[in-house]
Amino acid sequence: MLALAAVAFATGAIVGANRTATPANSLASSFIAAWTRGDYTNMYLDVDPVTRSTVSPAEFVSAYRKALRTATATASSVAGGVRSLHGGVVEIPVRVRTRLFGMLDLAFRVRFSEGQGRTRIAWSRSLAFPGLRAGERLARRTALPPRATLLARDGSVLAEGSPNGAGQRASSLGGLASAVLGDVAPPEGGRRLGLEAQGVPPDAIVGERGLERALDAKLRGAPGGELLAVRAGAQAGGRVLASAVAHPAPALRTTVSPQLERAAVTALGGRYGGVVAMKPGTGEILAVAGIGLDSVQPPGSTFKLVTLTGVLQARLANRHSVFPYATYTTLDGVKLSNANGESCGGTLELAFAVSCNSVFAPLGVKLGAKRLVETAERFGFNHEPGIEGAAESTLPQAGEIQGDLDLGSTAIGQGRVQASALQMAIAAATVADGGRRPRPTFVPQAHPAPAASVMSSTVARTVRRLMIAVVREGTGTAAAVPGIVVAGKTGTAELKSACSGGEAAAVEGGATGATGSGAAPCRGSYSDPTNTDAWFAAFAPAVKPRIVVAVLLVKDGAGGDTAAPVAREVLESGLGEAP
Repeated sequence: MLALAAVAFATGAIVGANRTATPANSLASSFIAAWTRGDYTNMYLDVDPVTRSTVSPAEFVSAYRKALRTATATASSVAGGVRSLHGGVVEIPVRVRTRLFGMLDLAFRVRFSEGQGRTRIAWSRSLAFPGLRAGERLARRTALPPRATLLARDGSVLAEGSPNGAGQRASSLGGLASAVLGDVAPPEGGRRLGLEAQGVPPDAIVGERGLERALDAKLRGAPGGELLAVRAGAQAGGRVLASAVAHPAPALRTTVSPQLERAAVTALGGRYGGVVAMKPGTGEILAVAGIGLDSVQPPGSTFKLVTLTGVLQARLANRHSVFPYATYTTLDGVKLSNANGESCGGTLELAFAVSCNSVFAPLGVKLGAKRLVETAERFGFNHEPGIEGAAESTLPQAGEIQGDLDLGSTAIGQGRVQASALQMAIAAATVADGGRRPRPTFVPQAHPAPAASVMSSTVARTVRRLMIAVVREGTGTAAAVPGIVVAGKTGTAELKSACSGGEAAAVEGGATGATGSGAAPCRGSYSDPTNTDAWFAAFAPAVKPRIVVAVLLVKDGAGGDTAAPVAREVLESGLGEAP
């Protein structure tokens, strides 16, 4: 009897294999296998001519992608062989992994059409997702749980409640919290589609800016609801293919210091600009005011932190290297003036302290575009900053920097260099932490993520020493804190040159415009405070730093005059807090 059973099983397997090996079944298998790979091009080639005459390739692909977003699908696989049903229909089981509904075991039901001697897939929109029957479409009904409460680093409430519309949530800090907390609102554009793929309803209220945006995934919790097969024309209901229960997120403690947040907002004083304060070793963001996260401007001479690092790493100079005193430098036959025609030079340490562009623009040329850009990218330029919603700081690729004039301007933070206050805080924090670039975060870090190496510890110590000289005797004396050694760098980025009316090539402590080699150096419009962005980036104490601060004031004069005092106020507040 066992032998007969074995023969019967083998015979049945052979008959079944022959049955599933028909051209139609092979076509169905190939079609669904292509679906699991997202190979919509080959799928479209297998559908019947009627479909191709009425549904464009773009519409075909859109139908499948929309269904995957609706289901929150992340992966799929064929789960079995072809099974024949009545009426020439075949069924192919599949498994679909989803973010919201878990693992789904469903099946495609495929029909065929014959034409011109060839079998094709008789396509309808019910083939956009497994589990659908003829005349059905995929739909979803979901909702978010109540939004989680945001806490400060001391446990006090920063924001709470689930608003019904756009705006700021209730906060004990009131208006002072707007810059760091940001707003909530319904998502728009590409972000709406991305959130839809995670189960978020299109009209849900989510984080739009600031902390609310950066930590949105941790605050909104897991949506709940149903995945439905809805018949066309039906007004309500539908077959439930899967369901999920909503799970609210717990209250979330952040790195924000209420005391430091008040100090940053107060020091900014309503001016258009941004302030960012962070812990250098962990990248924990302590305070944000104004446009500290979400806007970029030319960083001016604060970018010399990058150029100096590249020069020291390449051993093109050391702090004792001596440079001639000059009021300008000539690049590509064009003169770049120091600020107000000032004469500067001497040792590299002194040139950095007074922010001398007639030294640093040629040094940038000597370093070369490739090494300059590589150094900037190690600091974080041309990369997402790591905070969702924060602006990316950029500079051109090496091949896009044309000529010595363009390169020299880039080396002093002008030209096409753009930076946020967050990026310049990261740059200062990198020096403060011995050459390691921290990853910025709003979540307390018991075990910080590994930091990227930007420079050797020896180079970092030299840069730190030169930054101390900036505050002790250079352009940043207004940031000095009594009894504390502060390391910093000023920046004054010229926005337009008075000589040409166009973008200036350079500025601060430094150059303010350009002229041909036969003319007197052009002084641009450096004396007009509304034509310059003021910057300052600093950390303190200089040895064993506890706080980093970066300040940007748009169209507000020279960095040493206006941004450095703002940084000093925030530094003093941060140093007054318990470690």
